Amino acid sequence: MHQTFDAALEINLLHANQTGADHNRSHFDEWGITCLNLMSSPGAGKTVLLERTLAGLKTQFKMAVIEGDMTTQLDAERLRQFGVPVIAINTGRSCHLDSKMVAGGIHQFSHQYNPAEFDLVWVENVGNLVCPAEFEVGEHAKVALLSVTEGEDKPLKYPIMFQAADCLLITKMDLAPYLNIDLKKIESNVRQMNPRVTIIPVSAQTGEGLETWFQWVENSIKAEV
Repeated sequence: MHQTFDAALEINLLHANQTGADHNRSHFDEWGITCLNLMSSPGAGKTVLLERTLAGLKTQFKMAVIEGDMTTQLDAERLRQFGVPVIAINTGRSCHLDSKMVAGGIHQFSHQYNPAEFDLVWVENVGNLVCPAEFEVGEHAKVALLSVTEGEDKPLKYPIMFQAADCLLITKMDLAPYLNIDLKKIESNVRQMNPRVTIIPVSAQTGEGLETWFQWVENSIKAEV
């Protein structure tokens, strides 16, 4: 009985969240904005990737960020230096952003700016390898990051995020020569979980793979126009 109740509660929570995510997406569609949801474990490189991406695409697209963190605005402050709107959301004890939290961010964004002037909204989710993938927030695509320092087995141990991802960035490639890591094994494990996912090895430090990543982002924006 207890298990049945827990399962029903989880289904109700996910259903309510999905309804909110669909509502958020309808706002983005109305404004002509593409929304991309960045997900990874803590320390995989989401914020530094965003820094490089904001710098690399700022002349092509008008962008904003909804920044999720449990307690601080440290990452939000880093991103504001690039001259883009950054809406910070502190989740408290929650290990992920949900559609209701992001709806609050969208509300702030739409009251401070004219959303119709923007091309792309980034959602930087809370660092966690499980929960962010289960709770849609209204994004058009999910981007997962996996750093070479995390090992080859993470896609098998934490399959949900990799199954849900439309694009996977293998980050910190500049460290790969110093690690006992098999890149082909990582890709093979990811493909077991998600054969269709686009895989792009990148390094925010050296710039490896960033042009390929930028092209993927550009194609994602065009696909939603």
